[in-house]
Amino acid sequence: MPTNPKTILITGASSGIGEATARRLAAQGHALLLGARRTGRLAALAGELRAQGASVVHRELDVTSLESVRCFAAAALEEYGRIDVLVNNAGVMPLSPLADLRVDEWERMIDVNLRGVLYGIAAALPVMRRQGGGHIVNVSSVSGHRVDPTAAVYSATKFAVAALSEGLRQESRDVRVTVVSPGFTRSELTERGGSDEARAAAHAAAELLAIPASAIADAIAFAIDRPADVDVNELVVRPTAQG
Repeated sequence: MPTNPKTILITGASSGIGEATARRLAAQGHALLLGARRTGRLAALAGELRAQGASVVHRELDVTSLESVRCFAAAALEEYGRIDVLVNNAGVMPLSPLADLRVDEWERMIDVNLRGVLYGIAAALPVMRRQGGGHIVNVSSVSGHRVDPTAAVYSATKFAVAALSEGLRQESRDVRVTVVSPGFTRSELTERGGSDEARAAAHAAAELLAIPASAIADAIAFAIDRPADVDVNELVVRPTAQG
């Protein structure tokens, strides 16, 4: 159990890394506010964790809406009185060659993967500064360190998350900033959107290589549970067999 239980907000908490992180942090005794668009799955997860004795509430959340994200942060303050950690996890990954010109999907990735992170920071950072401390964890990707065919726009958003996080870290003395970059991880990212060929290739690679989402949750928990004067800035977690 943590020596200092925290109030933690998790976006994209209804599946994948977000769900695994909620399970990990709830088991450690932290108080959670979970947000996602799929409220049915979110409610089921929150109910399961509460039945196990965890302090968990949930709210519908659309990270592409600044108003929705601000309401999410306000709900945390109403329920718990503070925001210690924000895990900016929500993301989408429809892969396709640039020549396919899937502009709607490009815009969706920018809105969720980058604007969603910015909106989370905009909602949580003022609260953390008033408190005199806090921690923002941004989930990026190994694709934020390298670019592969069909992943140009996705990589661009994840490179941007890394740059944004480093800028925030340099500007902050009382708010910790961590970027977690998963490699192939079991999630639903490879199952929606993009070209049929790119989706099939990503799904096949994930089936062959992917590590469980709990491995990324462990990394997030590690960063969160360091002492207040220790800021774990970047963690890259990928399958041993991934090139």
